[in-house]
Amino acid sequence: MLKTILGLLDRFLDRLQLKGSLQITYPDGQTRRYGDGVGEVVHIELQSWRTLWRIVVTPDPAVPEAYMDGDLVFHEGDPVTFLKVVYSGVTEAPAQDFHPIFSADKLRYLLRRLHQFNPQSRARANVQHHYDLSRTLYDLFLDEDRQYSCAYFENPQVSLEEAQIAKKRHLAAKLLLEPGMRVLDIGSGWGGLGLTLAQDHGAQVRGVTLSDEQYRLSRRRAKEAGLEDRAQFDLIDYREIDGQFDRIVSVGMFEHVGVNHYGEYFKKARTLLEDDGVMVMHTIGRTGPPSVTSAFIRKYIFPGGYIPALSEIMSPVEHSGLHVTDVEVLTDHYAETLKAWRERFMARRDEAVALYDERFARMWEFYLAASEAAFRYQDMVVFQVQLAKSKLSIPRTRDYITDFDRRHGGNQGEMRAAE
Repeated sequence: MLKTILGLLDRFLDRLQLKGSLQITYPDGQTRRYGDGVGEVVHIELQSWRTLWRIVVTPDPAVPEAYMDGDLVFHEGDPVTFLKVVYSGVTEAPAQDFHPIFSADKLRYLLRRLHQFNPQSRARANVQHHYDLSRTLYDLFLDEDRQYSCAYFENPQVSLEEAQIAKKRHLAAKLLLEPGMRVLDIGSGWGGLGLTLAQDHGAQVRGVTLSDEQYRLSRRRAKEAGLEDRAQFDLIDYREIDGQFDRIVSVGMFEHVGVNHYGEYFKKARTLLEDDGVMVMHTIGRTGPPSVTSAFIRKYIFPGGYIPALSEIMSPVEHSGLHVTDVEVLTDHYAETLKAWRERFMARRDEAVALYDERFARMWEFYLAASEAAFRYQDMVVFQVQLAKSKLSIPRTRDYITDFDRRHGGNQGEMRAAE
């Protein structure tokens, strides 16, 4: 049986044609090497044959679970370098149907509508699973404004704080904001974007979330900033919102909508927009075809979550009565954001262990590492989709974005001029 297990893993890793060096020490003490030996070096040890068997059969979620449980130990490298070496082979492999994981993915794809069935009660439970963790946890790695979405790195030298400010400014530019406009923020997080739109741009903001922690902190922040009259936050599902808004913004929330509910989401947005209204949706996406959520991510991090392909977004938009007026793809911006989060988390990892336990800290570490690797080495990107009821609501050229950045302290215009 052990020879069979090792034979399966050997054939799988050899066919991947890995770039780099992956060394695996097995429970009997023997070490085998895979890859071309050029570049990154990763050396892991597997503590039990049971762990090896689980990894061979279902590497996702078996690999991260083995790391969480201490059954996978790094002697050289870390989760990010491990995934870099493994992904180098997966992306180059000419045929990927030689491993059970791909058959499992096909089954998960068939079941994804069940996994992403998000009626209001389930949607709230899914959101609270992640966002109602201890407030202190997020203090370990987020910027002071608690922006928990992809930052906008106008150049590689800027700090995380500067890149998050640029992200908010970039979104405000695409919203074509004017003082006094009524803005709905769907999935308003801890209130940072809504408070910025109210304070810096004179908007009347209503933010909505399903997280108790986010709701309480957002309201407190609005009160402390003296913005209660311009920034209101509610604990409510977007499907229950009434009224009309000049602008709608939604950042990092569409990933939780569920593929079954995309049509409902965009049709609801259309009913909430004024006739000359504009919406900007910022969401993680994939450049490849529709796929499935990682079993590890779905089980431990984002139950009910899903990363859409662009084709899955466009079809329900086309049937909603909204016009697509702009699509921007942010490529490596999220990889840089996640790198900053991971480095900050690792610098304060002991605090996470004290807050929860070692297993949780390992889980969170692998989550941040796997996410960074997915954006850096796989097909994960961020889509910023601008929508309008009337396509004439948007200027003829995109110069308005550059002009807005210049007026509000951005350096994007100067960088483009230099280029």
